[in-house]
Amino acid sequence: MAALLWRICNLLMAAFFGLAAAVQVVYLVPSALTLLVSIKPSVTDNGVWRSLCDLHSAGCIVGTIALACSLFAYTQGNILHEEEGRELFGLVIITIWMSLCRSSAKSPLGGVRLIAAIVVALFPFASWLYIYVNKEMRASWPTHCKTVI
Repeated sequence: MAALLWRICNLLMAAFFGLAAAVQVVYLVPSALTLLVSIKPSVTDNGVWRSLCDLHSAGCIVGTIALACSLFAYTQGNILHEEEGRELFGLVIITIWMSLCRSSAKSPLGGVRLIAAIVVALFPFASWLYIYVNKEMRASWPTHCKTVI
């Protein structure tokens, strides 16, 4: 059951990263890596997969730090109302998910790590739903965001 849940979580995250890649190219690599894990979970033992995961995660960590510094220095309101704030959360999600995928090579996910994977996999979709339903947040969107959905 845990293996099936892990694969479903990877399919959800591959879908999320794939949809997000239409807007931000940074999501292409995690989309492909996550799709591979959903198809064949043992791929996380592969050296090429691990190297791509590590390089992309390192870049996301650097981007997270840079965006966080910028946001904390210049943002006056809710960071989710800022484009950079949403990008920051996206980079954090990528980093967490790639870490969960990478650690799954050592031992199958179960218990707390599986629960964390389920929460992380559902978080982007719950956030999108909240943002889409929240009229106040949609009102503050720039024009190019209003025409996407």
